[in-house]
Amino acid sequence: MLQHPEKQPVLTTSYRSNGKLLLTGEYFVLEGASALALPTQKGQTLTVNPLSGIEKPVIDWQSFTPDGQCWFSASFSFPQFEPFNVMAQQEQTARKLQHILQEVRRLNPRFLENELPLQVQTHLEFHSNWGLGSSSTLINNIAQWAQADAYQLQFATFGGSGYDIACAMHNTPLLYRKWGTMPHVQPVNFYPPFSDCMYFVYLGQKQNSRQGIQHFYRHANNRRAWYIQQIEGITQAVVECTTLPQFETLLNRHEQLVSEALNLPMVKPTFFAGYWGAVKSLGAWGGDFVLACSAKSPTETHKYFSEKGFTTVIPYAQMIKPRPV
Repeated sequence: MLQHPEKQPVLTTSYRSNGKLLLTGEYFVLEGASALALPTQKGQTLTVNPLSGIEKPVIDWQSFTPDGQCWFSASFSFPQFEPFNVMAQQEQTARKLQHILQEVRRLNPRFLENELPLQVQTHLEFHSNWGLGSSSTLINNIAQWAQADAYQLQFATFGGSGYDIACAMHNTPLLYRKWGTMPHVQPVNFYPPFSDCMYFVYLGQKQNSRQGIQHFYRHANNRRAWYIQQIEGITQAVVECTTLPQFETLLNRHEQLVSEALNLPMVKPTFFAGYWGAVKSLGAWGGDFVLACSAKSPTETHKYFSEKGFTTVIPYAQMIKPRPV
């Protein structure tokens, strides 16, 4: 006679993960280069509650924006996490979430084996279009809930280098490198004394980075080792940097190398020609945030970007997790 697992009462559990920004090594981190990544103060939470008054084993899922608006809701049935009662125009999201749940159960077959009715709520702490890791924070939270390997879950669902997962689970700046399928994380003491001269400016211009990557493989492939060596040298120098002029020189050189390798225009001459400080793309070029350096006052700095039409300008100390006490 088959033995069914005893159904234990479900306790409320909560999980949280940090968002991410990639300061150096974009694109090249996919090729095994060491990259400097920064966990952000804002992230995403996931809370699991027992669902009372329902006998049918289902998962009721709701996802909320920072201002408390429900942007996604669906229910999932056991054992295949088939979605139903899906919010209008969210079928693709529901199928993606089903795939994630199936993959995490593959990684840990005992995950939700009791098949009890549950309510799951996720709350983003940042705007989803900011590119700070809506997916990676979700993956890391689900992996914590399922007691599964977050990197393997990420590689099986969204792909990428995995640096965003490292940021999700670490509270300090880190050097990230991927050896094959094995991530290597080294926490670093990157708390520059000139951080009050660093600002994150939101461009809000989503662009497809595939063309740049294709160009890299087509034209820069025979120099890949050289590019990686150069980028890694800059990354290490950035970690050890103590002055703003030296930091800006390193950022400018990094921009030139990536622009040359991928045949992409640099962000400063494209959007901020004539700006007095260094400006560097973060992560995939042409999209979300850039890092701008400014030795001028915060008022002057905000005024410059506001007049250019970029009104979301966040000081470094407000974006990046502070040094642990």
